[in-house]
Amino acid sequence: MSNGDVDTFVWPQDGGQDQPVQEPPDLPLDYEAFYLGHQEFFHDFAEIHLGSRKTAEHVVHEVFLEILGGWDQLLQQGDLEQQTLAVLHRRVTGRLHRDGRPPAFVINAPIAHNLQAVRSQLELAPSSNGLYEAILELPTRQFTVIVMRYLLGYKTKQIARYMGLDSRTVDYHGRKGRERLRVHLRLPAAPGKNKKGAAQ
Repeated sequence: MSNGDVDTFVWPQDGGQDQPVQEPPDLPLDYEAFYLGHQEFFHDFAEIHLGSRKTAEHVVHEVFLEILGGWDQLLQQGDLEQQTLAVLHRRVTGRLHRDGRPPAFVINAPIAHNLQAVRSQLELAPSSNGLYEAILELPTRQFTVIVMRYLLGYKTKQIARYMGLDSRTVDYHGRKGRERLRVHLRLPAAPGKNKKGAAQ
């Protein structure tokens, strides 16, 4: 028996009690494929910023609802990966702003323990205070590549897929991000390199 969007269904173990069951919405197949291909990354990205899986799940749910609401327009505009990544970034930073706190990777002890490894991977001096804060100041694409590569441990091909970029472009943003961090933290250039970063 159907009542609008809610069906009445009786589970045998419920002793005849009517239980409303919400029908799942009809989603476009391409949206479902996008969701399945991106939800793990979206959750990881949100959690490293928000510090809680539960909060990350709530925010990512809102992100996917917003993406679904504008799905047809997003497909027509092209640049789907960049547009949806912008929604994720805006929702996560909006939540942090509402909560009045910095990203969890600035304050969370488990992530802070990885600071030395991140500094090593970025070839930054161990004494470079303010690394995470400097990461926050990076332009969006550089920030995203640095976070995905060094904080989440994603490989270049994964980053390229999620960002909708060529692998060489990902590497370019990674290099630019590292250089901007070096300058921001007032660290000397690596020995044996000229101003353009080429080995001498």
